[in-house]
Amino acid sequence: MINDKAILVGVDGSDASYKATWWAANYAKHAGLTLQIVCAYSLPSYAAVSFDATYSSMGDDVAAHSDAQEILSKAKAIADEQGVEAVTLIVTGDPSSVFVELSRNYNLIVIGNRGKGGLAERLLGTTSSSLPAYAYCPIVVVPYTDDDGNMMHLNNTISKVAVGSDESKWGLKALEIAAQFANTWGATLDVISAVPNISGLTGTGSAEEQSVMDSYLEDLSGRIKPLQEMYPDLKIDKQVVPGSAVEALTQASKDHDVVVVGSRGRGGFTGLLLGSTSQGLLQHAVTPVYVVPRKYVEATESGLKQAASAEAKAGATSLEDITGVQQVSVDKADQIEDIEATIDPLHDQKG
Repeated sequence: MINDKAILVGVDGSDASYKATWWAANYAKHAGLTLQIVCAYSLPSYAAVSFDATYSSMGDDVAAHSDAQEILSKAKAIADEQGVEAVTLIVTGDPSSVFVELSRNYNLIVIGNRGKGGLAERLLGTTSSSLPAYAYCPIVVVPYTDDDGNMMHLNNTISKVAVGSDESKWGLKALEIAAQFANTWGATLDVISAVPNISGLTGTGSAEEQSVMDSYLEDLSGRIKPLQEMYPDLKIDKQVVPGSAVEALTQASKDHDVVVVGSRGRGGFTGLLLGSTSQGLLQHAVTPVYVVPRKYVEATESGLKQAASAEAKAGATSLEDITGVQQVSVDKADQIEDIEATIDPLHDQKG
């Protein structure tokens, strides 16, 4: 059964995944959605598998299952602290393939980033196998620290949203989702369009450069107009910047609460999202990145109402029929204050 009123967050025992749980619970509470928390593990016969925190017992499913329950209990405590009732799931199998299959069943999937190894590495490790490239629903990637290892603070409210916009169907869908998201929170929406290869024109500030910038701005204004009519109370700012879209959006992450971007899947912009350390938006963003995947866009493009609806997710498999998925009951962990203090030292000052 497709749960289009639920969001899913993946945990692996890392502080990064617990921080993602905090963001997911906060968002679920605000949006009136339910929250499901999943811990996934596999048991290869040739080597020890490890959760990001505790599990290192090769082939011992009992130990792995027990550790998964402990991890889920901590994540559940984070959700409970915000008044969000969470369902907890354990999944056995390769996280990459399992999460892609699960993405057919959810409104949104949230995962943490900057955890060494564990879930983040498996789901974000390469362009070809990454969850944002192949998921059937949007993905939010929540950073744990910045490039210098400084802890990132997350606010209770979202007041500024940035979105990368171009004329591709992926860019248009990202713009549509960003506007809806910002309007829901009562946030300002900053729409950013990048102009590549402008440095080859005749000097900075030249007539040729200005003409190109004006053309991009005119196109951007045209894309925004329907959204202004749809959301008359939404404040939309627009800017056209020269150079790399990834650099512009990475910079935007420093003073926005969420950055929204479309993904073409194999190659294309996903290569920039997930590619080299020097270019990857997901590696360097210091605020959650909301990725609109190719398969999600294609579902809506095919004439279906919503990619999150049952019709748009034709072929979706119920959780009961996905191999290795098990709903479990766990007790809430104690010392939730210690957990929150670890994932965000400023948690008492959240605004």
